[in-house]
Amino acid sequence: MALLTALHGEYGDTADALRVDGRALSREALLGAASAVADRVAGAPALAVLARPTLETVVAVVGGLLAGVPVVPLPPDSGPKERAHILRDSGAALLAHAVGEPVPQDGVPEGVGALPVDPAERSAARHAEPPADATGFVLYTSGTTGAPKGAVIGRAAIAADLDALAAAWRWTAEDTLVHGLPLFHVHGLLLGVLGALRTGGRLVHTGRPTPDAYAAAGGSLYFGVPTVWSRLAADPAAAARLAPARLLVSGSAPLPVPVFEKLAALTGHAPIERYGMTESLITVSTRADGERRPGSVGLPVEGVRTRLVGEDGEPVPYDGESVGELQVSGPTLFSGYLNRPDADAEAWTADGWFRTGDVAVIGEDGFHRIVGRASVDLIKSGGYRIGAGEVEAALRDHPAVADAAVIGAPDADLGQAIVAYVVPEGSVTGDQLTAFVAERLSVHKRPRRVVLVPELPRNALGKVLKKQLLSEDAGR
Repeated sequence: MALLTALHGEYGDTADALRVDGRALSREALLGAASAVADRVAGAPALAVLARPTLETVVAVVGGLLAGVPVVPLPPDSGPKERAHILRDSGAALLAHAVGEPVPQDGVPEGVGALPVDPAERSAARHAEPPADATGFVLYTSGTTGAPKGAVIGRAAIAADLDALAAAWRWTAEDTLVHGLPLFHVHGLLLGVLGALRTGGRLVHTGRPTPDAYAAAGGSLYFGVPTVWSRLAADPAAAARLAPARLLVSGSAPLPVPVFEKLAALTGHAPIERYGMTESLITVSTRADGERRPGSVGLPVEGVRTRLVGEDGEPVPYDGESVGELQVSGPTLFSGYLNRPDADAEAWTADGWFRTGDVAVIGEDGFHRIVGRASVDLIKSGGYRIGAGEVEAALRDHPAVADAAVIGAPDADLGQAIVAYVVPEGSVTGDQLTAFVAERLSVHKRPRRVVLVPELPRNALGKVLKKQLLSEDAGR
């Protein structure tokens, strides 16, 4: 079965089946333009794509997939050092970019050729479907602990994940998917572009994910990260225009409960939340026809198994309270890290489960709640194991708190002290917030220090950069 089934006429076609930042293509035209790219890249070891939110990016990505060449999305804002590392490490021979678009000069190794992409170009050539076990993408992680690692994503893993999500979300050819997310991550590219090209629905990429753009798009299915949904919740008129939609999906970072509740009130839709990683794709999600519980990412998708493991290697009970490392198994997992056998050895357990590095709790009903990264969100304070996410959720319940991030700062007495960085939305003091948390959670979970800040540092997908907060906190 073809990976991108919608390109082969199974679902019909329209002149605007694909629309990116106001420019449209039919699927037939996309196939012709992507085939022209495939003609030129066939046999290349890898194809890097300067992944701006444009039609050219989609054409280049699809062209690489048609040719069976591993696609390496390159963040358009990457600096010379990161760009050079990704291009060199991936072995990319070509860097695809829009015709007439300036190509970065710094950080492009010698021997990497420029490949201009024109969506108006056409080829009638048809390339044989690559094997299911072939590599589809090499996606580079954020590199928070060193140089970015290239996660090798197989075509079969992509197909398995998209089919599992289509089942979980009742995603069909009748849907119009709307989003404005970056096209160099799993969320915006694999789900947000390839998902539509597999299920057969229309795709509207808004260029930028603004409330007005989402409101005007007229979709039935919307993807967003918490920052996008927060801005929509703050714009009642725009949010109300999403009422005719069928499903709102949030991912890439936890959705604050107040934003969940505002969206539900303004749009009539309680959002779907899901969990995944570059290495695993999307493994856990609430369902279109199931309960949508604030703060929960739901149940494993079809074919995926999960488990919680303690620091002693023993299973953690599914009681909704006990925290453990989340490990996953199933057909959506990546094939390994490119050129990094050392990282592979650390990532997998002896019995073949992937260590996500995230900590979670699972209830008796199987619902998952992600606490955060083990490295920064599992706080060990005074002999207690505390999930930062639980404290953050309590802080966000305060009417004068717009956002919050909690870290464990080194402390000579406690080991780690709970420090809360809070974006206020009104008049409030640190002492008031500490007391507020202590009234709602165990006393040992209260912040020992509260820092009021105008905003929290975030990456392109809205995730709080906690290691930056830890660094800044150490300098205080």
